[in-house]
Amino acid sequence: MIKASSLTKIYKGGFKAVDEISFFVKEGEFFGFLGPNGAGKTTTMRILATLDRPTSGKVEVDGFDVVKNPSAVRMRIGFAMQAVGLDDMASARENLLLMGQLYGLSKVEAHKRCDELLNLFALEESANRFVSTYSGGMRRRLDVAAALMHHSKILFLDEPTEGLDPAGRRIIWKYLKDLNNSGTTILLTTHYMEEADFLVGNLAIINKGHIVASGTPKELKDQIGGSKLFLHLMEPVAAETLICDAFPGTTCSEEERYLVVDLKNGPSDVQRIFELLGQKRIAIAEFEMRSPSLEDVFIKFTGEHFEDEAPRNRDPYLTMRQR
Repeated sequence: MIKASSLTKIYKGGFKAVDEISFFVKEGEFFGFLGPNGAGKTTTMRILATLDRPTSGKVEVDGFDVVKNPSAVRMRIGFAMQAVGLDDMASARENLLLMGQLYGLSKVEAHKRCDELLNLFALEESANRFVSTYSGGMRRRLDVAAALMHHSKILFLDEPTEGLDPAGRRIIWKYLKDLNNSGTTILLTTHYMEEADFLVGNLAIINKGHIVASGTPKELKDQIGGSKLFLHLMEPVAAETLICDAFPGTTCSEEERYLVVDLKNGPSDVQRIFELLGQKRIAIAEFEMRSPSLEDVFIKFTGEHFEDEAPRNRDPYLTMRQR
């Protein structure tokens, strides 16, 4: 459905925003670009949506070249950009109906689709208010709804939940999951690791214009290794030697005040380690078990950290604490 070969974009002054990246997205797939702000995600999305021209390389969307046949591409896609594209002096309903008209929906189809989206994005009660009176989160939800008015085959979403509160983010996540399950191909850019982990089937991690890793979230995290147990003991003891002797093949290391144990069998190892420490009367002040994250993947392939600006949600981790 989407194919990019050696895609490159160089701006005036020689800045290379995208550097010979290649990827493809299958029909019905939910594909994500994950990376920090300024990594090249938005530039790539703008080229795919025909809003910018590549310096070199080839890009096809649904079989159409984005440079040679931009009109054909635009009729097949919906696009919600980072900057919200709404008419402030019109109501939410008027914005949606206008979008339906521009894409050739009949009056009956446009009104039906408009009502459906206003309900799905929890905007029905404010549907007739000017958009200028909307909060940032309401404007963002309406912008995504506008991109969905014409039942596009392919949906491009550039940071779709930027600035939304957790409730607003969940509304969009649920709808996007359902939309993808119904067959719509979706390409998402995000710097929220939790969002990428929850939504996408396949993703590419992009940094400084390069794709540094790609695969399913599970495949990428499996490259990091298994879960780790972080132990903060009440008193300094030789627990590292004790654990390693009791569990051959287990590796232990120290990280700040923690003893870090690489777990081969996940929670079952944790129970056995606790039983061993209990038998030796070694008291635990605090402990935590962590699974690899997409941030760990990013660090592995780039040697750098990037800030996930979403509110930290511990759901992706199995976390246990005792104080």
